[in-house]
Formats: sequence, structure tokens, C-alpha cells
Amino acid sequence: MFRQLLGFLGWFLITFLAAGLGAWGSASAPSFYQSLSLPSWAPPASVFGPVWSVLYVLMAMAVWLVWRERGWLGTARIALGLYLMQLALNALWSWAFFTWHQGGLAFAVIILLWFLILATLISFWRINKLAGALLVPYLAWVSFAAVLNFTVWQLNPSLL
Repeated sequence: MFRQLLGFLGWFLITFLAAGLGAWGSASAPSFYQSLSLPSWAPPASVFGPVWSVLYVLMAMAVWLVWRERGWLGTARIALGLYLMQLALNALWSWAFFTWHQGGLAFAVIILLWFLILATLISFWRINKLAGALLVPYLAWVSFAAVLNFTVWQLNPSLL
């Protein structure tokens, strides 16, 4: 029981450390986002924080379920490695877009991120179906974010 609690806390800490790194890179996001030409279907800046908070909780729960079931053994090692890689790319995207103002780089990062999330979701699903299902909203949101990233990049060539 103690090991499970430590694992739970550890995975939440790792996940939210990555979230914090991304948030640090997004410190100027609200003002920068408002300065951009946006498509009519772009959500207001106030939507992103709550959505990402929910997604990070779901991600942390998913990775913990996989770790709890298999630890670092066999296929779980690959699944957990994929999770950590996509988590790093998730944080990197915020820096590429909001800090460095590199729309093309951010788009390349989010496309790679999308494929890593898909691979993580499939790996998690094979180990624990609930863990895989918990990543579906994340993949859906990043799919939307990729289209938004590309569109905003194209609408703002002088800023991105």
C-alpha cells in the first residue's frame, strides 16, 4: 500500500513538474495569444489553463495505473518511456510557441508529440484499458491544438 502511494505521488509529481516547465514557458501566453490574429474558432486564452489541468490529472492517473500494474517490467518499460518522452515534448511545445515565437518549430514539435501520445495510448491500452482510455481526451485536445498551431502560424508570419 505504501509503495502504491509513493508511486502515485511520484507520477503526479513528474507529470506536474513537466506541466510547470510548460507553464513557465507560457508565462507570457495570455498577452502574446491576444496579440495574434486568430481564427474564429480559436478558444479564448482563459480556456487553456482549466483544460490542461484536467488533462494533466488524467495523464498522471493513466501512467500510475500502468506503473501499478507492471512496474518497470517488460512492455511497461517501453510504455513508461514513451510517456516520459511525450511529457518532455509537451513542455517543449510551450517554449517553442510562446517563448521563442517559432510557429514552425512548435508545429513540428506538436506533430511529433501527437505521434508519441498515440504510441503511449496504444502501449497503455495493451497494459491497462482504463489507462489507455484516460489518454483519449489528451490526444483529442492535442489534435485540435495542432490544427490551431498550424492555422495561427500561417495567419501570423511576422510574429511566428
